[in-house]
Amino acid sequence: MARPVTGEFRGARERLVETLRQRGIRDLAVLRAFEQTPRHVFVPSGIRHRAYEDAALPIGNGQTISQPYVHARYLEILELTGRERVLEIGTGSGYQTVLLAHLVAQVFSIERIPTLFQQAREAIAGCDVRNVAMLMGDGTVGWREYAPYDAILVSAGAPSVPQPLVDQLSENGKLLIPIGGAEEQRLVIAQKRSERVELQDVEAVRFVPLVGSHGWTPLSEPRRHRGA
Repeated sequence: MARPVTGEFRGARERLVETLRQRGIRDLAVLRAFEQTPRHVFVPSGIRHRAYEDAALPIGNGQTISQPYVHARYLEILELTGRERVLEIGTGSGYQTVLLAHLVAQVFSIERIPTLFQQAREAIAGCDVRNVAMLMGDGTVGWREYAPYDAILVSAGAPSVPQPLVDQLSENGKLLIPIGGAEEQRLVIAQKRSERVELQDVEAVRFVPLVGSHGWTPLSEPRRHRGA
């Protein structure tokens, strides 16, 4: 598990947790993870004073760290129990990775952009996380070596559910992924039951494109921000 973070920005973290609660987040474990995770570690020093706003923020390389409420919705929808092995597609800043580290037994995270991968690895290490493994590569093919996974979170929009990710789900495992076009998608839960996949529509969302061999190709990827 990741160790709790105390001291600097504690008051700001508590105010963020209260904001999430007021917006309807009820899972106490999710709220506790936000209180324990230092978002300021994952944003540039020049905007660190804005780290606990409920807003997306730039993190360099033309990328963003997603709005905390978006992370909270993702994590609450999965109804995590603390015993799961989870695959995260799109490490991004690494903030969601550490949130997950407080909520599950093991996190496996994949990032395709080398600079982001290095930045996230350093930030995550600074949080003294012990239950996270990272891989740089194409997230749409998953990480078969450690499959099956109880849950898979995809932090970008895909034209369809990548079959390799479905194949790496455990029985009754949940895959949370935005499906649709480049500008708008539907957040979908794909759950494996007896080798069949049941899809449940959650809500309308807007994520950046999922780039990879089972997603959008780089040539068709719009120039938009991504976040995690």
